[in-house]
Formats: sequence, C-alpha cells, structure tokens
Amino acid sequence: MIDQTAFEQLVGEALDFLPNELGNLLDNVVVVVEDHHPEEQLYGLYEGVPLTDRDDYESFTLPDRITLYRVTLCQDCEDLDELRDEVLVTVVHEIAHHFGIDDDALHELGWG
Repeated sequence: MIDQTAFEQLVGEALDFLPNELGNLLDNVVVVVEDHHPEEQLYGLYEGVPLTDRDDYESFTLPDRITLYRVTLCQDCEDLDELRDEVLVTVVHEIAHHFGIDDDALHELGWG
C-alpha cells in the first residue's frame, strides 16, 4: 500500500491527464483523499449538484466534493500500475457525475 503523499501524486497525475478543455470546466470542485468511506467500500464519491441540475443561483454554493478512498483502492489493486489505472478511472467516473453523467451512461461508455 502506498502512503498518502504518493497516492495524492497519482490523483494529481489523473487530473493532469484530463484534456484542458474539460479541466477548465471544473469550477467550484475540490478533490480530496480519505482512507476509506465510513459505511461502504467505495473507490470514490461525488457529492454536489451536477452542472446539469444547477440553477443560476447555485454558482455561489460550497464547492462540490470528489473524494477518492486510498485504502480501498490500494487493497483492491495488485500493483502500482493497476492502482494508477484504477485511480484514473475513478477520477474520470466522479468528474463525469459532476457533469451530470450517471452510472448507466458511464457503464455504456466503458468507464463504469
């Protein structure tokens, strides 16, 4: 299992992988790392209001939050390459929720 700092670097690499056009559309979103979800075995979680569901006044709300769960991801991956890939998939998956793309559509696109 890699430590918090090394894991955060993987998350940063995944965010850097995003096309600039997509990254520029991420407004008022914070990405954080926690060890694990308190109730479920999740890789990641998006909490917020998807852009497709926002009203004009909601641009002044607290940031949306994307959480990646380090311990869960590390335990389910056999090596660093697999972990790097899974972190990327998880980052893309959670960011897609920010843009209003649901799990069914993500599965159809091969990101679920």
